[in-house]
Amino acid sequence: MLYCPPNITLSQVWVDGGTSQCFMDTVSNSITAGWLLLFGTSQLWIYRKWGTQVSQASLPKSQLYGLQLLFLVLLPVLCVVRFAVQATLINDNVVYGYMILSMVLSIVQFPLSIALLVVERHYLLPSVPSRGHGLVLLLFWSLLFIFENLSFVNLRKDDWWFHLTTLTDKIEMALFVLRYVSCLGIFVLGLRAPGIMTYRDYYNIGSASSEARIPIVEDPDSSNVSTWRNFWKKVKILAPFLWPHKEILLQFRVLFCFLLLAGGRVINLYVPIFSKLIVDSMTEKSPIFHYDYVMIYVLFKFLQGSGTGAMGLLNNLRSFLWIRIQQYTTREVEVSLFEHLHALSLRWHLSRKTGEVLRVMDRGTDSINNLLNYILFSIFPTITDIVIAVVFFVSSFNGWFGLIVFTTMVLYIAATIMVTEWRTKFQRRMNLANNAQNARSVDSLLNFETVKYYGAEAYEVEAYKEAILVYQKEEWKNSLTLNILNTAQNLIISAGLLAGSLLCVHMVVDLHALTVGDYVLFSSYIIQLYVPLNWFGTYYRAIQKNFVDMENMFDLLKETQEVVDIPGAGPLAVRQGKIEFCNVSFSYLPERTVLKNISFTVPGGKTVAIVGPSGSGKTTIMRLLFRFYDVDNGAILIDGQNIKTVQQNSLRQNIGVVPQDTVLFNNSIRYNIQYARLNAAEADVIAAAKSAEIHDRILTFPEKYDTQVGERGLKLSGGEKQRVAIARTILKSPAIVLLDEATSALDTQTERNIQAALHKVCADRTTVIVAHRLSTIIHADEIIVLKEGEIVERGRHEELITQESVYADMWQQQLKNDNEALKESNSEENSTSSGKGTR
Repeated sequence: MLYCPPNITLSQVWVDGGTSQCFMDTVSNSITAGWLLLFGTSQLWIYRKWGTQVSQASLPKSQLYGLQLLFLVLLPVLCVVRFAVQATLINDNVVYGYMILSMVLSIVQFPLSIALLVVERHYLLPSVPSRGHGLVLLLFWSLLFIFENLSFVNLRKDDWWFHLTTLTDKIEMALFVLRYVSCLGIFVLGLRAPGIMTYRDYYNIGSASSEARIPIVEDPDSSNVSTWRNFWKKVKILAPFLWPHKEILLQFRVLFCFLLLAGGRVINLYVPIFSKLIVDSMTEKSPIFHYDYVMIYVLFKFLQGSGTGAMGLLNNLRSFLWIRIQQYTTREVEVSLFEHLHALSLRWHLSRKTGEVLRVMDRGTDSINNLLNYILFSIFPTITDIVIAVVFFVSSFNGWFGLIVFTTMVLYIAATIMVTEWRTKFQRRMNLANNAQNARSVDSLLNFETVKYYGAEAYEVEAYKEAILVYQKEEWKNSLTLNILNTAQNLIISAGLLAGSLLCVHMVVDLHALTVGDYVLFSSYIIQLYVPLNWFGTYYRAIQKNFVDMENMFDLLKETQEVVDIPGAGPLAVRQGKIEFCNVSFSYLPERTVLKNISFTVPGGKTVAIVGPSGSGKTTIMRLLFRFYDVDNGAILIDGQNIKTVQQNSLRQNIGVVPQDTVLFNNSIRYNIQYARLNAAEADVIAAAKSAEIHDRILTFPEKYDTQVGERGLKLSGGEKQRVAIARTILKSPAIVLLDEATSALDTQTERNIQAALHKVCADRTTVIVAHRLSTIIHADEIIVLKEGEIVERGRHEELITQESVYADMWQQQLKNDNEALKESNSEENSTSSGKGTR
């Protein structure tokens, strides 16, 4: 049995215009198998001696890992099939030694590589994971891909199967394509290493379940997680907003837009075809003036526009019709997100950063429309054009043109996806830095008074400058990786254009198999195809960016409502307004209980005051009654109805609150008072203002009730803001009134003036007062004294001050403070009078 075919030796590298198959198969398989047998077995021995098996629960779950195994199993099968084809169809049942060697080495090396892959996934060496495959497998897969690409040097070899002249050539070609795609897939997936443990998985070894795994340290790869992860979950969240199910006319618009899109694909095919017909009609021996071809060509170009479809009639019409659909999607998303944010609990709102939330909302809603446009009208049409082009070139020219187009597209898309996935972490970091910059500026401006109090302007400016520098650093990294991607894309496109043009010119000039019109067809079609393909990277990057932008918005949408209405909850029916706290316990954090088995009753129409040291749970009782939080244990009843079983909206409609720190909308005084009852008449607003004793003060303002109060009401004094809040509560006319230290931040004189207005609010209403100044609640029907979340005393003022306990001590301390304040005031007045007398 000969090792090489007759008249060919192993030492002959170049035979008949190409490489010797005997030489190539021997060298390539020997190098790959030798490398793997030498170093792969050593690596297996190292893992067997020092490796530690990892539990199944700690391993990353990835479908790409299964695809990786599939490719490694497919390659030896293809080698066996190729041996059978060569032995039977090509060599007339003659088997050469190099064929047996290639098959044996393939059967040995690929199972060994699978064993290495499995070992690297399931075992750990006594070190931190390397975040990827070992050098042995990476170099093995690289060599496989390199040797498959060396086959292209035989393009001009006379008897090579690339010519596809016989059935055996076509079988060899099919096997080559399968081998090439498998080697490319193995190479790309090897760089990605989908089955290998990351830092996050490593530091969570030993967790009870995948759900229970909590990262001990930050995963260095977490910023590079693919934005396509959980793609279908994201689509499921967005689906209700994408299809205009509420408006049937918009649904017809959507269908018509897709018809226009399909028409554009047909036009893109016929533009270069008519260009060929025009050129062929002019280059024939007897040229014919086909004005009809020219008119149809120009008509198609008018419909098509430029190579990307821009400015064409079909594209412009589709863009115009899509505006309403886009507006519908934007409106639905923004309204739904805004409604969701208002439904979240007070706990979430107390921890939010307003500037960052607003930025997330803006970027998230914008990204949805951009995502739809890119996928539906850029990515999808481009891929469709590629498929049409491959089929057209194979059927109208030959398989080589289809292979060139297909290979260029695959390499281009693969390079784009790989580099863009790598770039994702830089985009994420840039977004985080941008969020931090905006949050810093908004937080600083909202607290400008504090900045002024402490003279910290220079510090705030420097801190904002540092935030900008951090953002610009991440922006520079993002731009650098973008240039790398653009260069790689341009290189692949140019190589594909060069290969196709050389082949086409060769077939026109040397083989006379094609006409000049065919070259014009090829060049115009391929350029027309490459123009949108050149934008493919931009589209894909934009999609990645939009997914990244939407991630924070998805985080907002995933925030669960802490306080929700139970199914079938009915409205609160208030008859007397009686409030009962029955063994109520509550804690903001599990380790710190704020209220401990609190029980008390507020009869309808009566006033109960709650006092106690700071942190005793006074304000928490207010929040629980208004149902900002739900109690941990016990129940809160209003007229015998558990507030957990009634609708939150009806509960809050029957409760009026005058808080300690009144925050007003940046609008007019009229708007802020009328906010309690938006349909209230002007006379009712004025009556409420009079009852709150602020009407006369409003009339002194230049714009009276139309006076703008500024952001958070900062243009008004503390007393004026409190009176507006009282007027708002009076206009609401609630059955229950909550006063949360409503006058503690005011001076004594202003407090006395407002007390009269508060008495009007509370008249004949069930009232709960959280008081800091005890003199304001001596009229209460009952006073409850809290200390460390428990009721330590209760009774009327006259009773409590005689018990010489907590309340009495608080009363004596207040009297002492008031006397000291009075002495200081008198001393200042005497000093002023003395100073005037000496003059």
